Amino acid sequence: MKPRLFIPSAVIGILTGLDNYFFAYGVSLLPVSTCNLILASQLAFTAVFAFLLVKQKFSAYSINAVFLLTIGAGILAVPASSSEIENESTKKYTIGFLMTLAAAALYGLVLPLVELMYQKANQEITYALVLEIQLLTSVFATAFCTIGMLINNDFKAIGREAKEFELGETKYYIVAVFSAILWQGYFLGGMGIVFCASSLLSGMVTAIQLPVLEILAVIFFREKFEAEKGLSLVLSLWGFLSYFYPDMKKIKNKKKETPQTHTKSVELPNRPDDNSSV
Repeated sequence: MKPRLFIPSAVIGILTGLDNYFFAYGVSLLPVSTCNLILASQLAFTAVFAFLLVKQKFSAYSINAVFLLTIGAGILAVPASSSEIENESTKKYTIGFLMTLAAAALYGLVLPLVELMYQKANQEITYALVLEIQLLTSVFATAFCTIGMLINNDFKAIGREAKEFELGETKYYIVAVFSAILWQGYFLGGMGIVFCASSLLSGMVTAIQLPVLEILAVIFFREKFEAEKGLSLVLSLWGFLSYFYPDMKKIKNKKKETPQTHTKSVELPNRPDDNSSV
């Protein structure tokens, strides 16, 4: 890594650390399914920042996809019933919503910044370099969060939280460790898609998690799957499919246009000067 990449990677790492704080704060105040559906709005932020920073080109299908996914997340801006905020006050719900939305906006900025950094790198972007950038951004993100935890004396609370964890102290630490590992895979995957394609596609692939998270939240956390969440989920899936529809249509047409050729082995009579066969 050259110095030209070091400083942007460090800045992106600090922004990622701040984004982690927003996300952690928001998810602590909201139901998991609601939190993650709000995070779908990051696609809209990614699209705007990608247009401004890297001159991303849009088609009617990609605009439709961004619009549908954003509307799908926006439906959850205000809880439709008291059951949505049964365990939290309206004030806490509002704060949680705003913090989660801030996390979506900041991550929507980070992805185009990564793409812009790749474009301005003035050196070949290889797989090894992507790993190096990911390592550096993670170090700065961890440093940012660690300093905040030291100032707030959060490390002292870890032992207490572990003892109070419903599944047991051991499983508390297992969850913490594997969460850290899986998040590394998540961010590395995001940077990898930006490297292979674009920040907009990275944002779109992130939306794949929505239907899975909705189902898992209902199964494991017994959350209510109300009409608003159902409508939001349908719009999100519709938007996702809309984005990939031109590619699927292009592949289908290409298969139709490709002629089906079959070759046969035909043996010709041998000639005195040629013993070969076709």
